[in-house]
Amino acid sequence: MPVRGLPVSAGPFGVLRRALRVLEAVDRHPGGVPEAALARELGIPLPAVRELAEALELEGYLARVDGVWTLGGAVAVLGQHNREQLVRARLEQRLGELRDELGAAVYFSRYHDGELSVEAVAAGDHAPAVLEWVDFRATAHASAIGKCLLGQLDHDGRRDHLSRHPAARLTARTITDQQQLMHRLERQPATVPVLDIQEYSLGTVCAAVPVSAGTTVGCLATSLPVEQAHRLRAAAELLADRAAPLMLAMAV
Repeated sequence: MPVRGLPVSAGPFGVLRRALRVLEAVDRHPGGVPEAALARELGIPLPAVRELAEALELEGYLARVDGVWTLGGAVAVLGQHNREQLVRARLEQRLGELRDELGAAVYFSRYHDGELSVEAVAAGDHAPAVLEWVDFRATAHASAIGKCLLGQLDHDGRRDHLSRHPAARLTARTITDQQQLMHRLERQPATVPVLDIQEYSLGTVCAAVPVSAGTTVGCLATSLPVEQAHRLRAAAELLADRAAPLMLAMAV
């Protein structure tokens, strides 16, 4: 019987929910469960179940034993003191893979306790990171990362942040008018990447997409030299496609 209320929405959040439902279903079968039985129980097509289960297997959360799926070893550390280290390692691995795929620096950032923080950066000689010439925490109004995070807050949360970090002009492209900035943040579609076209730093363009896992308000971002601005749209689309595995690595 299909599970009532099983999310079927498309996009990264739908993928994450379905993967978690697969994990929960396997947990209900201590002796293991075949793919076909999982598909029937969850009401998900067999190929999709197989793809989700194999993704969870790569992360160590599921294992295939004698033709059936069982919980993997990574589940055993959930809730223990080393969960944070596990999540950090997964995150850094994912960012490194994405950096190599994009040929550009990749960032994971969060908004926590009223402040922006860049939690992890994957960069290299072939993919240099943005030079933090002004503290990122004080320039959320100008960066793709900052605007993406502020866009996930409610109206009062945005106003509170901007009251503590007034919008300063960093380049000729920086928006400093608070009303205009609030209007843009409120009209930014959640499914469209946020861009920074030399608003934070001359010579650099950036894109960011939301990453939500549990109570985390986060984003995944990339940066390119302005002469490679023609690559930014495709890079942003790839970021959005890769958000689901990142959320899964952080959420379970």
